[in-house]
Parts: sequence; structure tokens; C-alpha cells
Amino acid sequence: MLTIGVDIGGTKVAAGVVDPEGQILDKVKYPTPSNDPQALADVVARAVGELRGRQDADSVRAVGVGVAGFVDEDRATVQVAVNLGLRDEPLRDHVQERVGLPVVIENDANAAAWAEARFGAGRGSDHIVCITLGTGIGGGLVIGGALHRGRYGVAAEVGHYRMVPHGRRCACGNHGCWEQYASGRALVAEAQDLALTDPVAAERMLKLADGVIDQVEGHVITQAALEGDRAALECFAKVGEWAGHGLADLAAILDPECFVLGGGVSDAGSILLDPVRAAFARNVPGRPGRRMAEVRLAELGGEAGIVGAGDLARH
Repeated sequence: MLTIGVDIGGTKVAAGVVDPEGQILDKVKYPTPSNDPQALADVVARAVGELRGRQDADSVRAVGVGVAGFVDEDRATVQVAVNLGLRDEPLRDHVQERVGLPVVIENDANAAAWAEARFGAGRGSDHIVCITLGTGIGGGLVIGGALHRGRYGVAAEVGHYRMVPHGRRCACGNHGCWEQYASGRALVAEAQDLALTDPVAAERMLKLADGVIDQVEGHVITQAALEGDRAALECFAKVGEWAGHGLADLAAILDPECFVLGGGVSDAGSILLDPVRAAFARNVPGRPGRRMAEVRLAELGGEAGIVGAGDLARH
């Protein structure tokens, strides 16, 4: 049985045909319409139709759609997705009417977590916390081999638990949220602040950014760090320290077998992973003596959302 997984991002809608082993057999991309729910459903239906047309008749049996937002307990309505301009949007019904197949809607981080648990870095483990370190921080929980969504469908919004009372303002309306300290946005803020206050130390990053502080962005910081630049490595070390603190707190609450780190910031590999693991080991409660979760890098990269959405539709 084949399914189609759809990953709705802020700039693109990516969709793929997913087989039972989590392999993507075919893939398409379209630009994401902004602030137009009907146009968004049209684009999803267009992607599904194009992919179905390239498969054997009736081989595709269901569609899963991952979206960056709060999805209700019925996997039908997007309660709020700020970047897409969606609020109380019955996206499942709109897509289902257009494609004529069963459809499920899921939070994109949940979909990615399910993919990593089934086919990626978490396979073989039943208790997994997946953290996506991107522009913000997303999360997904697989507990006892099942995706844990909470009573109202919005569990694992870990980026918005408070790390620092009265700390940095967050777009969610609160202050001191974890994603203000351990996300891609936090990494960029750290590097740009360094470039402003100590341009000599940040010389390599500024050179890669053509001397423009506002262009010291994630890929620039990562490249400089991979080259061994001390300032860029310091930025990763600070973000990794905050990330490790957060994982230690989550371990105290959830006691997982492993943490899986994904998202764009994790592309730096050991440059991020090493300080995260060190901070986690220093701060996890009950040390020494307690059995500690492993901290692993995600394996599926940018395709996790498609694979996870497609596999959730199958199940």
C-alpha cells in the first residue's frame, strides 16, 4: 500500500509517494500560497493528483499532511498556524473533497518524529523524544511505540517551555522560552551580536557574509565552524549548552530511551552534538548512577516530514 505524504512549509509544499519501508518513490514541490486556505488546499490537491497520475491505478490509498501549527485531536483542523495564516481551518475536509482519498493532518514536528522513530535514528527504540532545532524548536514524542499527541492534539510544543523567567521575548507572547536560546534564530542572534561588538573575532563569519552583519546567517556560521573558526564554534557551544540544559529537563519529566536532534541547526553534526551531549550529561538529574538517554542526530533530514506524514496516513 502506497501513501502520499505532504509537508507544508512557509515557502514550499513538498509531497512524495511513500512506500511501507519509508522510501520516497516520487516527489514534487510547489510554492506555498500565503494567507489563503482554499489556495493551499488546491496546491496540496494538485501535488497529490500529479503524484497519483504517475503511479499504477489505485495504488495510492491515503494522504497525510504535515503542517507547522496546532492540529486538533481528530487530526482534521489546523487550530492555528501563524506562518500560513490559518486559524480553525478544516484542512482535512478541504483536501479530502479535492482528492477523494482518506486524509489525516498532523503537526510537522510530530510527523518528523514518527519518521525518525520508524525509519531513522530512533528505530528500535520505543521511547523517543525528537527535537527539531530550526528557526524555532519543535518536538515530537513517541512513547511506548505510539505517537503521543496529548488530549487536545498539541503535546510536545517544547520550544515554548520557560527556560529563563522574565527572559527574552518570544513570538508566542511569553518570555524566556527555550527556542529563544537554543534554536537557529538564537544561533544567528549570538553570531550577529558578536560581529557587532567584536568584528575582529567575527572576521571569518563577516568575510563569508560579504561584510554585512545582517547576512551572518545559519549557513555562514556553520561553514565558518566547519572550517574551525573559533568565534563560530563559540556560538555553537553556547547554543549547544542551552540545548543540553533543555534535554536534561525533558529527561527528568519523560525519561526517554533516546533524544533525536533534527532541523537545520543539526546539519553542523558533531559541532553541535558534542556540546549538547556534554551539557546534557552535566545537568541531567540523578547523575551519577541513573541510566541516561542517548542523544543522536536525525538521519532522514528534510524528507522526514514527508515520510512521517505518509506513514501516519497508512496507520
